[in-house]
Amino acid sequence: MEIFRVHAPGPYTTIQDRGRFDYQHMGVPPSGALDPFAHTTANLLVGNEPDCATLEITFFGPHLEVLDTADIAVTGAEMEWRVNDQPAPQWTSLRVVQGDRIQFGQALRGCRAYLAVTGGFAVAPVMGSRSTLVSAGLGGIDGRAIQAGDLLPRGPGLLLARQRRMPWYPRYAAQIHLRAVPGPQDECFTGGLETFFSSVFTVSDKANRMGYRLQGPLVARKADAPQSIISEPSVPGNVQIPPDGQPIILMVEQTIGGYTKIATVVTADLFKIAQARPGDQIRFHSVTLDRAHALYREWLDHLQNVREALSVQ
Repeated sequence: MEIFRVHAPGPYTTIQDRGRFDYQHMGVPPSGALDPFAHTTANLLVGNEPDCATLEITFFGPHLEVLDTADIAVTGAEMEWRVNDQPAPQWTSLRVVQGDRIQFGQALRGCRAYLAVTGGFAVAPVMGSRSTLVSAGLGGIDGRAIQAGDLLPRGPGLLLARQRRMPWYPRYAAQIHLRAVPGPQDECFTGGLETFFSSVFTVSDKANRMGYRLQGPLVARKADAPQSIISEPSVPGNVQIPPDGQPIILMVEQTIGGYTKIATVVTADLFKIAQARPGDQIRFHSVTLDRAHALYREWLDHLQNVREALSVQ
């Protein structure tokens, strides 16, 4: 069932779900929504399961024509959007009907917004996921960002009995605090480790779904430490230190890395990176592995609480 006709795609709008897993050993990264909280909440607002596919909208959004009745929700970055030229709210479900026009402006705070629709975007799964990996031409629509003229299909789903609304939602600040566990190659840094956890870094313009390159004080490695290592598996949140001493936070479109990794951002804070914009400032705060595990459990509890709160509305 086709739900949207794309009249203008925005600079980089892709179909994403929670990601494809179990293929990293073959060089296929997980992909998926860069902000899992905004993605999950958008789905819950329209009555979907969290693994349904959404549109991930970067910086500036698309212009869509509605082809059938559905509930939609927009979460994530604070982004101007309108239905039939009337301002529309975020973090709230909204009923649209055939002939409606949806138009997005630019992100005022944050970087990525997520559009969910009843039934999710029903493109064919590739390796168990509908997520788009543009670099490999996998998933989504022909493995690419959406284009003008595309017809976006949705899956089966029931319309809501009543409107759903998030009672609160995150505000994305220009100063971002990230909790991180030192390692796995923290032994390569002594003074550099102190610099890393005590300094302010700035998000550069080299920031995308593969990784975020930061600018700031030189993070020096020990004199006898190697500048690079034998490439090994990486996970989202790993922070590499290349030879120039400027950190790179790896994201969801990379499977291996050959630079020493000074720290790993905890899962509960990854959504903050997804919403970071060039020029935003980042501070890292050291936590233990036990604390990281506790934060992860709290994160899962938080997502469950959101699900329960929305399901009773």
